[in-house]
Amino acid sequence: MSILLLGGSPQLPSSSGRLLAHIGERLALQGYGIRKLDVRDLPAQALLLADYADPAITEAVQAVAAAEAVVIATPIYKAAYTGLLKAFLDLLPQDGLAGKLVLPLATGGGHAHTLALDYALRPVLQALGAKQVYTSIYANAQQLGWHEERGLNFDEPIAARVQAGIDELSAGLFLLAGPREAAAVLPPVRTPQTQLQPA
Repeated sequence: MSILLLGGSPQLPSSSGRLLAHIGERLALQGYGIRKLDVRDLPAQALLLADYADPAITEAVQAVAAAEAVVIATPIYKAAYTGLLKAFLDLLPQDGLAGKLVLPLATGGGHAHTLALDYALRPVLQALGAKQVYTSIYANAQQLGWHEERGLNFDEPIAARVQAGIDELSAGLFLLAGPREAAAVLPPVRTPQTQLQPA
């Protein structure tokens, strides 16, 4: 089962990018195939003009299509997810997240933006056909800490929420794998052949 980490921050490094990487590392330890895509790395002109002929754009859209789950991270600017992320989501086909599990993440400056993911991003993910959009994880600047040697650290409520999000996504992938594995081992359906009797 493959998971795409989709970063929507225009800055490097960023709190949302660090949170995304942390969750990706935890999921990789569980044996999932992890691929990372930072939208800021795509060619700006091709992204803004929706140039599907650009190889980088084609590869990015195909990366979404190939994943069973997508973890999306964005900072919150002016009570919404970034325009950079919106530009990329607009490139996806109408059913670009069909059958996929999605875990949204966001970081912001304070508690005022806690519901921004649910009001701004969740409807877009659902409109793209996501099979399941899990409970959003939002952390403000006071809840995330960064140390050059120890890395990312959370306060207790966010640590619990991050673990819950990882557990929910893992459980969803386990359930998603079940029907696919069952379908893979089912014998092909044989249609009865009519026996011709000699005249």
